[in-house]
Amino acid sequence: MKIADKAIVVTGAGSGIGRELVLHLLSKRALVAGVDLNKTSLDETANLASNIGGRFAGFVTNVTDKLAVDALPNQVLEHFGKVDGVINNAGIIQPFVKLNDLDLATIERVFNVNFYGTLYVIKAFLPILLNRPEAHIANLSSMGGFVSVPGQTIYCAAKAAVKLMSEGLASELAQTNVRVTVVFPGAIATNIRENSGLGNPETSSNGKRSQALSAADAARIIVRGIEENAHHVFVGRDANLMDKFYRLSPLRATRSIASKMSALLSD
Repeated sequence: MKIADKAIVVTGAGSGIGRELVLHLLSKRALVAGVDLNKTSLDETANLASNIGGRFAGFVTNVTDKLAVDALPNQVLEHFGKVDGVINNAGIIQPFVKLNDLDLATIERVFNVNFYGTLYVIKAFLPILLNRPEAHIANLSSMGGFVSVPGQTIYCAAKAAVKLMSEGLASELAQTNVRVTVVFPGAIATNIRENSGLGNPETSSNGKRSQALSAADAARIIVRGIEENAHHVFVGRDANLMDKFYRLSPLRATRSIASKMSALLSD
């Protein structure tokens, strides 16, 4: 899909990959509707966006609130007059604990944000997108959406659900004007831990954050995938390598991830 002059909705636009998606889309002359639960962070994105042509509008919305999401398309249409694309980026992780120790309220919250939030946005905007000459839906799954991470089992399950829903949706829309891209980020330098209510980012034993792709680089890869109408987009070298490893040997790939996570899950 050509990005210039398209009106694109980005959820989770207040920080991390979402903010960088907003800024990169604006640099390519898109109109961007940024959606986030946190007004303060969304205002910060708006301030940054004001330096790139003033084609941004922020909408404070909780993607887990179906009634609020259902009202969002009319709000965006009132501002931009059209909607050509949606990037479902909003997401949270779970505490780094085993499934047996994870309470039901947390499990429901993780699924509500990652899966139902994505579903609600798709259902709200798809009727509009189907009437556009060219339209796109991009849903962020995760590397954990195809190879499970111990201590993130429910998060991975939710992202796997996003993957399969997106692939099914792509098949259903194959004869329409709407294309669907599934995005699989690997390790990205964002503040998802803080946004998930889990405190500061994990650090390595020497006090430095582990190497990860920058959110800005991730945004560029995602937008390029949308422009190319890619079915799958793997973001980061780790996601690309793990996809190949998992296809070759699912069990060995899962054990490899488990060994790397053992320190986090040790008592």
